[in-house]
Amino acid sequence: MPVNVLMPQMGESITEGTIVRWFKGEGDEVVKDEPLLEISTDKVDAEVPAPAGGRLGKILHGPGTTVAVETVIGVIAQAGEAVEIAPAPTAEAAPPAATAKAATAKAATAPEPASPPVAPPPAAARPTAPAPTAPPSAPRPAVPADEEAEALRQRSSPLVRRIAAEHGVNLATVPGTGIQGRVTKDDILAFVAKGTTSPAAAPTPAPRPASAPVASHGAPPLSGATLGPAGAFTGDELREPLSIMRQKIAEHMVLSRRTSPHVNTVFEADMSKVVALREGGRAAFEAQHGIKLTYTPFFLAAVIEGLKAFPIVNAALDGNDIVYHRHINIGVAVALPHGLIVPVVKRAEELSLIGLQRAVTDLATRARSKQLKPEDVQGSTFSVTNPGPYGGLYGLPVINQPNVAILSTGGIQRRPVVVSDETGREAIGIRDMIYLALSFDHRLVDGATADQFMAAVKAALEACEFELG
Repeated sequence: MPVNVLMPQMGESITEGTIVRWFKGEGDEVVKDEPLLEISTDKVDAEVPAPAGGRLGKILHGPGTTVAVETVIGVIAQAGEAVEIAPAPTAEAAPPAATAKAATAKAATAPEPASPPVAPPPAAARPTAPAPTAPPSAPRPAVPADEEAEALRQRSSPLVRRIAAEHGVNLATVPGTGIQGRVTKDDILAFVAKGTTSPAAAPTPAPRPASAPVASHGAPPLSGATLGPAGAFTGDELREPLSIMRQKIAEHMVLSRRTSPHVNTVFEADMSKVVALREGGRAAFEAQHGIKLTYTPFFLAAVIEGLKAFPIVNAALDGNDIVYHRHINIGVAVALPHGLIVPVVKRAEELSLIGLQRAVTDLATRARSKQLKPEDVQGSTFSVTNPGPYGGLYGLPVINQPNVAILSTGGIQRRPVVVSDETGREAIGIRDMIYLALSFDHRLVDGATADQFMAAVKAALEACEFELG
C-alpha cells in the first residue's frame, strides 16, 4: 500500500513548514529512514527521514512551498504499485496534534494556501534531485576518479556527506555498516569521534607564529561554496530568495535592536592557566570520555559563576516585570554554512566541565546535521557567541531576545604583557590573552553591574579552578 509523506510537526507551536529541497526525485528508490527531504520552520531546519522503503512515486509540493503540518507532501509506493494518496488516519486514530491541525491541513491543499509560499529559487540556484542509480554493490570495471567519487556519493546520504565535508573526512576511508556497505550517520559520527580524517583532507598545518591566535572552541571552517552563488551565473546579478533561516535571523536581529538599548563593555583576561590545563589534559580527556576538549566549557563554567553572583544578568523583562530564572540555560551560538543557530544548554549550573563539554558537542553536532528539535533552541536565559576561532579579537553581538545579555569570546593570543610577581615587582611576560565583550540591555542592567559580572567571569578564568576529571 502507498505510504504518505507528511509535513512533520516539529513542535507544539509550529503549524507549518517550508520545503527546502527533495533529496530524491520521482521514481527514485527510497530506503526507510534515509533523509528524504529538507524542511525549514521558524525554529529549526531539519531533514525528514523516509517513513518507508520503496520508490518516490509522487512529489505533491516542491521546493519553496510552505504547507501546514500533517499535509501530504509526497507518496512512496512499492514496485508495480499504482501511485495514489493513502487514506488519512481517522479522527479516532489520529494523535491529538494531528486532529487539532486537520482543518489547517485541508486549507493548505486548497488552491489558495493559508500561508503564502516562498518563491522558489531561480533555475540557476535550484537544487536538483539525484538521478536513479544502480546498486553500489553491482560489479563494474575500473572507472575514472570522477565516476568513483559519484559511486561514493551514491553509497551515502546527503546528511552523511555533509558531516564528512564539515569534518574533512574522505568517505572512502569510512567503513559502512548499512545496506550494501552504505555509510550511515552512525558510521560517520563514530569515525569523526575517533578524531580520524583522511590524509588528503587534513593537510599538516604550518608552524604557528608566536603572535598568532590559539585555535579555540574547536569550530570547523565553513564551506565557502555555501556562502554565495553555487557557481558562475550569466548577467550582471543573480537574485534568489532568502532562506527561512535567514529571514528569521533578520527578523530577530531587527527586533532585538528595536527592543533593547544595547550597551557594550570589553574586558581582557589571562587564559594562560586554562590553556595549560587544556593542553596538558586534552589527550587523557579525549581517551577517557571519547569527545574532544574545547575551550567552550571553560567559558561556560566561568559565565555560570558570574551569573550566580549577579542573577540580574540571567533575568528577563516582561513589560514592567523582572523575570528571575531559577536555572541557568545558556544559548551557545553555532555557525552553519547557511546561517546561525543558538541551541541551549539547559540547567548548565548543574553540569560539571565534562557535562558542559558533552552538552555542547551534542548540540553542535546535531545543529550541523540538522537534527535539532524545537525545544533545543528554546528557553535560553543567557547567550555566548565565539567568533574567536575565525580570527576575530572580539565582537559586539546583538542580544538574543528575551535575554538581557550576551557574551562574545575573542581569539586567544599569545603575546607580551606586563605581569607582577608576589612582591609586586613588574616584568614583561608572555601570556595567553583574550578579549571578552558583553552586550547588555540597559533597561535592566547598568554599566556597573555589567562590569562587576565581567570581572567575576575574568576572575574565574584566571583562577582556573576547573576539574577535568
